[in-house]
Amino acid sequence: MPTAILSRQVAVIRGRTLIINLPGQPKSIAETLEGLKDAEGRSVVPGIFAAVPYCIDLIGGPYLETHEAVCKAFRPKHAIRPPGG
Repeated sequence: MPTAILSRQVAVIRGRTLIINLPGQPKSIAETLEGLKDAEGRSVVPGIFAAVPYCIDLIGGPYLETHEAVCKAFRPKHAIRPPGG
């Protein structure tokens, strides 16, 4: 299919801009952003939302904190600041 490449989910940083390419179907968008959850609602596979705060760090934006019950942010150990710090 000639448009198959458009369905590949990628995120890149260009200059100081975070660009996230999302799929076309609403269910696929939710799974890409939020990840996959089990029947009890626990995260089984993290989505790309978890990486967005660190991506913002990399392009010089503000340090974003997340509410872990909603989305635990991914950051390498060297990039983690104490809460409120």
